[in-house]
Amino acid sequence: MYQNNEKSAKMTDSIILSARHVKKYYPLKSKGKKAVVKAVDDVSLDIFKGETFGVVGESGCGKSTLGNVLLRLEELTDGIVYYAGKNLINLNKSGLKAFRKKAQIIYQDPYSALNPKKKIESVLEEPLIIHRMGNRQERREKVLQLLDKVGLRPEHRDRYPHEFSGGQRQRIITARALATDPEFILADEPVSALDVSIQAQVINLLMDLKKDGDLTFLFISHDLSVIEHICDRLAVMYLGRIVETGSVDNFFRAPFHPYSRALIDAVPIADPSAGLSNILEGDVPSPINPPSGCCFHPRCVFRRDKCKKEAPKLQELSPGREVACHYPLGFTQTVEKTG
Repeated sequence: MYQNNEKSAKMTDSIILSARHVKKYYPLKSKGKKAVVKAVDDVSLDIFKGETFGVVGESGCGKSTLGNVLLRLEELTDGIVYYAGKNLINLNKSGLKAFRKKAQIIYQDPYSALNPKKKIESVLEEPLIIHRMGNRQERREKVLQLLDKVGLRPEHRDRYPHEFSGGQRQRIITARALATDPEFILADEPVSALDVSIQAQVINLLMDLKKDGDLTFLFISHDLSVIEHICDRLAVMYLGRIVETGSVDNFFRAPFHPYSRALIDAVPIADPSAGLSNILEGDVPSPINPPSGCCFHPRCVFRRDKCKKEAPKLQELSPGREVACHYPLGFTQTVEKTG
């Protein structure tokens, strides 16, 4: 489906983004009662310069909200985020503007992310104007360079968003994200709304841009096949929390968390005779009233009494691999299934 993934980005010891105990709660008030939606609940992670770090999980698990708070598109409820060693929470208006130049976002819905009344040249020139990059002639040349970089033609600059296909619009917002020559890009479900053939084109484009520009990506997706192809490391989220982290290769070879195993088993394979061996039952619990103990225990076939009472902490089981599970797969001699 895709080009061969060489995963050429080399991880270094340089951490470009670091989050510690990040929380994002949304207050609710219904019939006089106060409650909170725990969209992101005590998340800590490190992203290394030059890598593509994936965040995966079912819809509603908090992936997009995590991306938004890491880039201060939404304000944190609690916790701290560092970018290149600087505390993002303490940035003033000018400091935040300088950060915006370095960190950009590719949105999930390319049509709603574009102003339908503006031609593409204006769309791509706008971030250059905001950040005072170049004069008029230099900005026009930059727009042409951006269009060429994402595989579009010079005449496309005079068209409006509705005149393009979904894949072309995704290329346009990718070009806009690249306009300020960023170091870090948040790609929030960038191919989920596209046809499979167009997905391949966009993903190969992102991989080529990473090779050419020494970019770091935070790649959010619910599609494990995309994550496996494009990412170096990943974090699995469930109900606002990270339940497993590690390298993509190790994760797909031997996942530690039962939820991770269920996600991998749910990926379709080209074999009609092969059934799904571990189908998740039920829906994701409400983040307003999460379960006691391990948040995954109501759906886990390996749960025990301890899982219902005590929330597991994220702990390192092997170098670079962490899991939040009392009985991680592969680390227990006997696992009793429950009915």
